[in-house]
Parts: sequence; C-alpha cells; structure tokens
Amino acid sequence: MSGLSEAARRALEATLGAGASEAEAYAVRDSGREVRAHGGEVESLTAATRTGVGVRAWIDHRVGYAYGTDLSAAGVAEIATRAAEAARIADPDQFAAPPQPDPPEPLEGLGDPSVGAWSAARVAELALTVERTALAADERVAGVEQAVYADSAEQVAIASSAGVAGEYESSSCFAYLQALAEGEGARETGLGFGLARGPAGLDPEAIGAEGAGRALAMIGASKPASRACPVVLDPTVAASFAGLIGNALGAGAVQRGRSPFGERLGEELASDAFVLHDDGRDPAGPNSAPFDAEGVPRRRTALIEGGRLRSFLYDTYTANRGGERSTGNASRHGYRSLPTVATSNLVVGSGTASEAELLAAAGDGVYVTDVAGLHSGVNPVTGVFSVGASGRAIRGGELAEPVREFTIAGELVAMLGAVRAAGAEARWVPFGGSVKTPPLLVAELAISGS
Repeated sequence: MSGLSEAARRALEATLGAGASEAEAYAVRDSGREVRAHGGEVESLTAATRTGVGVRAWIDHRVGYAYGTDLSAAGVAEIATRAAEAARIADPDQFAAPPQPDPPEPLEGLGDPSVGAWSAARVAELALTVERTALAADERVAGVEQAVYADSAEQVAIASSAGVAGEYESSSCFAYLQALAEGEGARETGLGFGLARGPAGLDPEAIGAEGAGRALAMIGASKPASRACPVVLDPTVAASFAGLIGNALGAGAVQRGRSPFGERLGEELASDAFVLHDDGRDPAGPNSAPFDAEGVPRRRTALIEGGRLRSFLYDTYTANRGGERSTGNASRHGYRSLPTVATSNLVVGSGTASEAELLAAAGDGVYVTDVAGLHSGVNPVTGVFSVGASGRAIRGGELAEPVREFTIAGELVAMLGAVRAAGAEARWVPFGGSVKTPPLLVAELAISGS
C-alpha cells in the first residue's frame, strides 16, 4: 500500500470514528510544471506539488464534505470531524449514498517517465523551439504571443466503507502557441498545439509550424456572403461542438432540464455519419483511468450510435436519482471538490473520407477553423447556437480565400442530423474537454457575413 492509499485509509477510519455511518476518502498528489516563453526567452517557469485528501461522510442520507492538506494523524482527524459535522446539519437527500464496490480492471500506459526525467531546462527548450519554429516559417510571421509548455503527474487513491478501493498514477502534457502573421494591413493569429503523456511525445517543430501555417492562411481575410451552405468543421471546431454535446448528455444537465436531449433517449436524432462515445479507458485518452472520481470503473459508453441517442452519462448521485447505474463518469477538480457527472474522453467516430474528399463533397461552402464564444453562444435548453467564426471559403470543392468576422448559426440536434460525413483522420483536442475527432461535413448551416 502506498503512502497515499494509507492516507486515504486513515481518513476513512477517522471519519467513521467521528460518527459517520458511511464514509469515503479521496486522496490526490499532483505535481505540475508550466513554462511560458516569449521573444526567445523564458518569461516564467513554475512548478508545484499539491497533496491532499477530500472526505465524504454520510449520516442517514445526509452527506457532508471536508478536505485538507495535513495528512498527519491530527490533521486527518480534524478533516474527518468537519465532514461528519457537516453531514449532521445537511438536508436529507434520498439519493445521497456511497458508490457500491465494483473492482476496476487495471489500465496500463497512463504514465510517461519523461515527465519526471526531463529537467526544467529541457522542457523550457521545448517551449523555445515551438516559438523559434513558428518565427522561422515565413518572414510574414511577425511574432508569437506566447509559447507554453505544461505537464502534470498525478497519483490518486480512494477508499470507502462500502468496499471501494483503488489507486493509479497518470501523466499528461501539452504545448501550444499563438502565432502572429502580418499582411495586407492586418494582423492574423494562428493556434498550434500538441498533447502527449510526456514531453518525449511532443513534436515542437510541428506545433510551431501549425501555428504559423494557420496564421499565414488567414492573411487577407474578408467577410463571406450571408447564406445557408455546407460547412466543414476542422477537428478543433468539431471538438468544441462535441464537448458541448457531451456536456448536454450528462445526467445532471438532463435532470435539471438544461439539455436539448432530455426525454429523447432512444430517439433517432443524428445521421449515421455521426457516432459519439465516451471512453474512459482509451489508452491514449488524456482523461483515461481505471476508475472515476468515486472509484467506479471507467468504461466505454455509446452516446450516439446508429443515429440514435443511446445513453446519458451518470455518476452515483444522478444514477440513483434516475434509477440507473453509474457509467463511471464522476469527476472532481482535485481533492477540494465534490464529484459531479462529466465526460471522460469523448471520441467522435472516424469515417473514410480524406480532407480533400470532404471539401469536394461540400462544393461551395465554408471551412471553419476557429469559433469564438461557443459556450456563451449556445442556449443550453434548446441547443440553438450562434457563434463567431473564421476559416476559409470552399469553392468548387477546394479551399479558397480566407474568411472571418462571420457567424454560424443552427441548433445542436438538427446539426447532428445534418452531418453528412466524418473524415478519416482524427486527433486529440483539448477543447470542450478531452476529445478525439476527425473533421466533419455538415450539409447546411446558416452563415451570416456581409
């Protein structure tokens, strides 16, 4: 038993000793670094390690919560006492109950030793390489707003009086930049990014080149004509929409009446070309783990498949409330927070079309490479959206001039029915959560430009 598992066990015993009838302890140790580079120099380099435990106490369907960072015997006893006292004064809730034990299967490959092996100087050089590559791509690349590298190594342990117990370690890292390109009297930006388990899995030259290429492609952009037309969503934009859909399929949103998918389980509402799963065990998924934030085994859940809405996502509380089983989708922001239902890794099914074939099928339309204000521009009840966008015109089935300062508008469920094809090549995108998606061809969306 590791030190973290031992701390969780001691916190559990202390909470039961403080008068809780049921209890759970969730312990986390998280070490992370962040490097910000600008102008060929490291602007900042920060590193931090946080260790703490969060405790839930149940007394007659009343639940209390407390957390702390002092894992000594006295510190754990104080956390346990606060959790039990909070439970005694909480309002009763018939659905408040601890998760039942279900042993998780081990999941290998969640950690990368390069996170610990690479020195601060080496990861700083990675960030500087991202910036240098972008600046060297073209003389019109005038600068880089910032190049950033960040990593995290996490250890999680859980123990409950119901018999839930487990521990795992994982790591992740990412790097990104916003490149600035000047031309035709305007300055354009372009994003480049990469995700991996550790810095050894990142390609800083590819990240820098992507940011520069996106910025350069937008030089000379103008507003497109207002119309309804086919739209191709690149993976970064498709991921943002997939994240919105995934959140709307969480049972918490559905049970609060804050989802356009409520009361539609089993209905045919998407085209066969759009397939969506939540997969908490994908070995490459940044949010993969053997179990969720309550110790319930992660799994692969079909959300939209064969055109039909197959399932919502549940944690223990929403499953109890809905008369269902948890899908292993409890999530926490570290030991300080209570679990809530959330997506793990969203995976949009790939098709067989190349990007060229998607563009050819679109004919005359718009290739959207960036959206702004997506979360604020969507009605969570109806799914109606109107968001700012930029990208490239599609003319005769090929990419044409850059376009910006236009909006795309529609409704989420109707858009799913209008997806005509998914691309063959998918990538992991950190927008809208952890999402893997190919580009998507939507038969028609409303474009509002000039």
